[in-house]
Amino acid sequence: MSLEDRQSCIEMVEQAKASGARRQASCAVLEVSVRTLERWEKAPEKGDQRRGPVTGCAHALSAQEKQAIVKVSSSPEYRDLSPWQMVARLADTGRYLGSESSFYRVLKQNDLLSHRHNSKPRVHCRPKDLAARSPNQVWSWDITYLNSPIRGAYYYLYLVEDIFSPMIVGWTIEEVESADHAGQLIDRICHGQAIAKGQLTLHSDNGGPMTGATMVATLERLGVIPSLSRPAVSDDNPYSESLFKTLKYRPSYPDSAFSSIDEARAWVNHFVLWYNTEHLHSAIRFVTPSSRHLGKDPAILAKRSVVYEKAKGLNPHRWSGKTRNWTPITEVLLNPKKHKTEIQTEFTIDTTTPIPRPKVSAMSEAVEQISDISERRSKNGLHSCPITNASDSGEGLPWAETPLSDDLLRSSHRCSKLRPKFNSDYLASDNLP
Repeated sequence: MSLEDRQSCIEMVEQAKASGARRQASCAVLEVSVRTLERWEKAPEKGDQRRGPVTGCAHALSAQEKQAIVKVSSSPEYRDLSPWQMVARLADTGRYLGSESSFYRVLKQNDLLSHRHNSKPRVHCRPKDLAARSPNQVWSWDITYLNSPIRGAYYYLYLVEDIFSPMIVGWTIEEVESADHAGQLIDRICHGQAIAKGQLTLHSDNGGPMTGATMVATLERLGVIPSLSRPAVSDDNPYSESLFKTLKYRPSYPDSAFSSIDEARAWVNHFVLWYNTEHLHSAIRFVTPSSRHLGKDPAILAKRSVVYEKAKGLNPHRWSGKTRNWTPITEVLLNPKKHKTEIQTEFTIDTTTPIPRPKVSAMSEAVEQISDISERRSKNGLHSCPITNASDSGEGLPWAETPLSDDLLRSSHRCSKLRPKFNSDYLASDNLP
C-alpha cells in the first residue's frame, strides 16, 4: 500500500472515530488490522520499509535454464503433457532440466500455465439455484434404506417434500429401487395436488431411479421441470437429507430391523402424520408444515407477536430491544449462489457532537465480548440441546451438589484473575486441591 493510501486510511479512521465509531469496526471496513494502523500512526511519513532479499538465491535457475524449460514445454512432443509427465519422460531420455515445481513456476512466469491436455478442461457447474415463494413450486425427493429382517436386503422409502412448507406431500415403501415406482409416486402426488404444467420443479440427486427413462417420461408428460444435483455431492439435496435424519433419529425408530414391509409402512405413516401436523419446524418459525402449506402460519405468528408485545408492555425492562421475530418467512432457497458482500469504504461523517462513551471495567468488556460470541453462534445455527437425563446432569440440585461443580470450582480457582472470585467461606467448604 502506498504512502498516500496509508494517510487516507488514517484520516478516515479518525473521522469515523470523531463521529462515534470504534477503531476496530472502522479497520474492519477498511480490511486493515488495528495493529497495522497503530504502526502507520507511529511513523506516518514512512512508507513500506521492506526491501526484499539483498542477495539472490545461489542455486536459482539461470535465464538459459528457464528458456530451455519453456522451449521443451512448448515443443510438439511435450506441449500436451503436464510437468509431472514431462519430468518423467525427460528422465527416460537422460535429461534433467528442473523439478516439477520449477516447471510450474517457470510456466506461470511466462503465462503458459493453463490446461495442456487435448481433452476439455474441467467445468464446475453448480445446480441452478431455486426459490420457492408459495407451496407446490419446488419439491425435493430422495430414496433411503430401511432395514429388513434379511441381512443385505432393504426396504426402500421414497419420500417427496415441499421445500416451502416443508410438508411431506407423498411417500411409498417398496422392496426394490426403480424408476417405475418413482414415476408412479410422482404421478399420483401431482394429480392429488392438482399440479399444472410448468408450475413445479422437482429436485433430486443423480441416482438411477431419478434419471431413469420411466421417470423422465413421467416428468415430461406432467410438465414437471427436473432439477438434478451434481454427481457424488450430497449437500446439493439438503432438504431431503435433513428430513431423513429427522426420520431415523426419532425415539420411536426401531433399533433393529422392521419385521415386515407392512410394519415399515405403518411406522412411516405414523411419522408422516406427526411430522406434518404436530412437529413445530424450526426453519418456518416453529409452525407445523401442514399449517404453512395451507396458509395458516401468518395468523398463528401474528397471534404470537401480540402475546409477546403484551408481555413486553407488562415488563418492558426485560427487553433491551424488539421482541422475538414472528414474521412469516416469504422465500425458501435451494442451493443459492454465494455472493461476496461488498464492503463500503466510504464513511458518512456526522457533524453532531458525539456522546462520550462511559468508561467500563475490563470485566464488563469481557462479558460484552462473550455476549457477542454467543449472538454470533446463535445466528450460525448452533443451539443448546435439551437435557435428556436430568439425574446425570444435576438439574434441580443446588449448584455445589451438581456432578460438575468440582470441575467448575477448580477452573474458577485457576482463572481467578479472569472472573469474579467466589466467597472464600464457600470455597473453603469444598476441599479444593
